[in-house]
Amino acid sequence: MKTPKWALILGASSGFGEGAARALAQAGYDIAGVHLDRKAGLEHVAEIRRDIEKLGRKTQYFNINAADEEKRNEVLAELAKQKLNVAVLLHSLAFGTLKPYIGAEVLNKANIDMTLDVMAHSLVYWAQGVVKHGLMGNGGRIFSMTSSGSTRVFATYGAVSAAKAALESHTRQLALELAPLGITVNALRGGVTDTPALRKIPGNEKLIEIATLRNPHHRLTTPADLGGALVALSYPGADWITGNVINVDGGEEVSA
Repeated sequence: MKTPKWALILGASSGFGEGAARALAQAGYDIAGVHLDRKAGLEHVAEIRRDIEKLGRKTQYFNINAADEEKRNEVLAELAKQKLNVAVLLHSLAFGTLKPYIGAEVLNKANIDMTLDVMAHSLVYWAQGVVKHGLMGNGGRIFSMTSSGSTRVFATYGAVSAAKAALESHTRQLALELAPLGITVNALRGGVTDTPALRKIPGNEKLIEIATLRNPHHRLTTPADLGGALVALSYPGADWITGNVINVDGGEEVSA
């Protein structure tokens, strides 16, 4: 009997995390989701789990702050206790402070530290954890979710842009160090996608308008687009692809 494959998804209740959970479940993975939602969002989490379980897959979701060291260790210890085979780890955490560097109400040290810790550094700690606890080995896949904000700037996005740049750097370093274990690490750079995280960015309507015009397909990227790419990159034949930032945007990034 084959050992069930699990996908551990950080940020599993909406956006890219939800899209990945649904796509991976369709591809035969059981889903362990980490999310942080208040009561109002829990019904949607329950809906996601019901849909996945209707496919015959197992789910377990943890409503915690994924950047909290104690909570992270508790989740990893629980998964290790169950001796799960975590074949895929996706870091899709979108929680940061959107303020300018200069002006009346600006980013402070706590804002910047929190944004970098949640959206970048936590990738390292979760990757360390799945390896340390024996949850992932040869053939494992680790993905981070980046954006064109890693190389572009606009008002209020400074801390998040810095986090995306750091996330890509962490991805490359992890790819180097995990190669001997047969684990690949790649960053997926999605095009502009209408997610709850995007809606929190001031001026998001303009971003949506520009991206729709710029994209050769004249539509936004969807979470399902990212989910499909992630599944394809998780096949055994993709084990020589590592240390990259991979555009999943329908050609948006290369279009004028």
